[in-house]
Amino acid sequence: MHENAVKISARNQVKGKVKAIKKGGVVSRVEIEVPPSSRPLSMVAVITNDAVEDLNLQIGDEVTTIIKSTEVMIAKD
Repeated sequence: MHENAVKISARNQVKGKVKAIKKGGVVSRVEIEVPPSSRPLSMVAVITNDAVEDLNLQIGDEVTTIIKSTEVMIAKD
């Protein structure tokens, strides 16, 4: 861990690379490619445009996604 690294309690952390950034009026859709062993997987985060600028996010940047949610649900018959 770097000496400036932030410690965080969330345990659901996944490393990946920024694949795409689509800016809207207030928020941006950031697609992150997560490379599992079998096939690539993408995750999407919707964050403010200010956060994209503060983090200086660029396509190809290595990032850590931090998932802190009470539920993630999808169903289909």
